[in-house]
This record gives sequence, C-alpha cells and structure tokens, in this order.
Amino acid sequence: MNSRCARIQAVISILVCIFSSTSGLSQKITDIQRDQAQSMLREIASDVRKHYYDPTLHGVDWDRNVREAKTRIDQATDLGQALSEIAALLDSLKDSHTFFAPPERFNRYDYGWIGQTIGTHCYVTQVRPGSDAAAKGMKPGDEILAVNSYAPTKQNLTRMEYLLNVLRPQPALHLQLRAHDAKARVIDVTTRIIEGNQARDPRDDLEYKIRWIDTSRLQRKARFADIGDKLLILQFGEFFYTPGEIESMIGKARKHSALIIDLRGNGGGATQVLSLLLGRMFDHEVKIGDRVGRDARSAMIAKGPSPKFEGKLIELVDARSASAAELFARVVQIEKRGIVLGDVSSGRVMEAKRYSYRSGIDKVFFYGASITDADLIMTDGKSLEHVGVTPDEVILPTATDLATGNDPVLARAAEMLGVTLSPEAAGQLFPYEWPPQ
Repeated sequence: MNSRCARIQAVISILVCIFSSTSGLSQKITDIQRDQAQSMLREIASDVRKHYYDPTLHGVDWDRNVREAKTRIDQATDLGQALSEIAALLDSLKDSHTFFAPPERFNRYDYGWIGQTIGTHCYVTQVRPGSDAAAKGMKPGDEILAVNSYAPTKQNLTRMEYLLNVLRPQPALHLQLRAHDAKARVIDVTTRIIEGNQARDPRDDLEYKIRWIDTSRLQRKARFADIGDKLLILQFGEFFYTPGEIESMIGKARKHSALIIDLRGNGGGATQVLSLLLGRMFDHEVKIGDRVGRDARSAMIAKGPSPKFEGKLIELVDARSASAAELFARVVQIEKRGIVLGDVSSGRVMEAKRYSYRSGIDKVFFYGASITDADLIMTDGKSLEHVGVTPDEVILPTATDLATGNDPVLARAAEMLGVTLSPEAAGQLFPYEWPPQ
C-alpha cells in the first residue's frame, strides 16, 4: 500500500470511528436494511466512477475502498453505522461538493445554537431563545472547545455539522465551552426533537413542505440598509434569484455612490445567478474562470445587461462564505473592482450535480449524492478549493463583539467608504432570523 492510499484509509477509519462512536438513535440493523445500504453503496459508487470530474479520482484506489466499505457494512451493528460507511467513502475524495445525502428523517432535531470558526477559534454565534442551550447559560461569544469530545476547527467543522445535522443527529450534546471572561466549563445540552409522521415519506407531509418553503424564503431573502444617499448595504444568503429580482437589487444600488455586499454566511448557489449579478458590477465582459470537467474545459463569463452599478464596492466574507460567494469575491479582487473584508472564506468551491435514487417496494425511501462534475480555475490559474479567499483586510469579530452583538467588520467597511457607522449600530442592522423548527 502506498503512502497516499494509507493516508486515505486512515481518513476513512477516523471518520467512521467518529460517525459510529456518537450516541446516535439507530437501532440494531436488520437484514433488509443491510441489503438496502449495500444497494446504496453500489449505485453511488458506480455514479462516482462514471461522473466524477477527475477520472483518476485524485489517485484514490476507488474499487478497493468500495470493497472495504462493503465489508464494513456487512459488519455494521446499526443502520447509522452502515450509512456512515457510504459517507466516509465519499469523504475520502476530499471534495467539498461530493457527499452522501441519506434518506430524510421522520423527526427533526434542533440543537438550539449555532457555532462558527472565526480565525483559528470556534465560537457560539447564536442561541435560540427558549432552547435548552439558552437555559444552560450558553451565549454568543462562548468559545467552543469541544463537542462530544471533538475539538472543532476550520478544517473539520463542516464534517461535524454534516454528522450532527444530516447523518447522525444526537439527542444531546456534551459541550466544553469557555466564556470570553471566564474559565472553561462543561454542559450537556438536550436537543429538541420534533416527531414526524412515521407512516409517510417526510416529503409528503404538508407541514414539512410549508417549513421547507419558509426556510428557503429565509435563506434567499435579500435585506437592504440605506445609510443616507451615499451607501447601500445589501445582504443575502444564497445565489438564487430571478433576473427581475437582480434588476431590483441593481436599481436600489444605483441610487447610491457606494455599495457593500455582505456575503458572510452565504453558501453559494446557481452559477447563472453569479454570472448575472457579477456582470452588473462591471462595464465590460469579465471572465470568472474556467470550468474544468471530465472531458472538456470551458470559460465562465460574467456579462449582465445595462444599466450597471458603477460606484465603489466592498464585499464582506467569512468562514461560512462558500462556492459562488467565494467566486464573486475573488473576481472582484482579481479585477481590482473593489475591496474584500472579513475572514478567510471556506474554500468550498466546486461545481456538482445532484443524483437522486429510490429504494423499496412496500415502503419507498429516497436518497441521493452530490457528485462534483467540474473544478473551477480562476484567471490567476488557481482553484479556491481548500484555500478560500483571503480578504484584502482581515477583520475578525472578538468574543466580546459576539457577546454584545457588535459588527466591527461592517463598521470598518462603512468607514472605508467615508460613512460613519459604529460597530454597535452596524450589529443592529440585520438581526439574525431563526428558521422554523
């Protein structure tokens, strides 16, 4: 076994250990469930082999890894462990956009808090009122030292969230925290579990559909703040807008001489929307980069209709800015169109396609996989995958800023544009909105 394969196998083993050692809700696996897991493995592994953008699969011995995952599924003691093997197999590619989407769960899990890496540390950024986390004294600004004995980092936080929110939700979490002005403490936070209808596919449930629509609307909601006639601040969470909605955004921006686009927490979205919105920031056609697929390489061009926004531009990014948000920021940097402020972005920049599957006869369940079909190479010849965008000026909120709700990043951006906006006032412009439970 060469050293590269050894490292890959070590990664798989560690991930399976993490996935399997948490106190999940899975019961003993049945023979039917084991067969279903093996069927999932076969279908997804085959599609990765056929459709993954890199036919060498980054040098991974894919066939051997699949055989070993099959063996471990045969040995799994519960369904969660079996599904974890599929997730760990895809994770061995070290690709942010290739991952397993297990069947929808009947129950919903709300931990009552949100964490995020800022610089080299991980902090609590939001705590839901009325949650057990709030009752246990968890507050924004608390540094998260460990979750179920695992230390969160910029490199592993996305995996931990995938584990806890998608693959194996937990009934409670054991947390080690440290407040900005106190010693470390340990608390156990109970998860709020909202039970679903066990008799039907979750996606057929009316309440599920309404909640999904409300959550989607919240994620794509554009929010604006006018600071006099000079400055407009635009904040949105995803690149999913119609041409008419983009036209409205640009129309608002053109009434001001300066624009701040807040892409912090923006997870990306459609490349067509990226191209259209980015094209409205330039008075000429701009190349975003090259889409490098399995069999071809093609240029991604941003060219939007007139009128354009021609004023001063600043963009804000953080560790949750991903995909299209990162591409937007990096093009602005490369083309010297504006300034980027904040934290280094997530480095999750690939293009992927969702593959959907179904299994079962009497009771049908659905699952899927996201498989990368192209890398995106910027005009400087580099990919942002695992690297991210380094802001022109790195500005990190402190634990005290998080605890008090101040926003020094937005305040600094306004200052650079000649507008007075205190960190306190900046922090009140866009209050956090919790998605429905």
